[in-house]
Amino acid sequence: MKVAVWDTYVPRKDGLTMHFDILVPDTVTDADTIFGYGRDYLQSKAFETGALTAKECVYCHMEQATDDIVSAIQQQGYYIIEMENCR
Repeated sequence: MKVAVWDTYVPRKDGLTMHFDILVPDTVTDADTIFGYGRDYLQSKAFETGALTAKECVYCHMEQATDDIVSAIQQQGYYIIEMENCR
């Protein structure tokens, strides 16, 4: 499965900046849908964050998904790769 990678930086209320990627099937092109996935992910965090908008989340590139990522996308529609300050 080809996936679109959306590079995302969201400020945390403690001053740190979260960096994570939102991966969606290449057929998902609606930015509001992708931002919604990011907001769902942010709500799962124990700490407060700033808003997620087009300013914080931008399309980066396409890539081939691994089997584990494909499985996760089939279950919830998207996959998050945590990069920095996500825990």
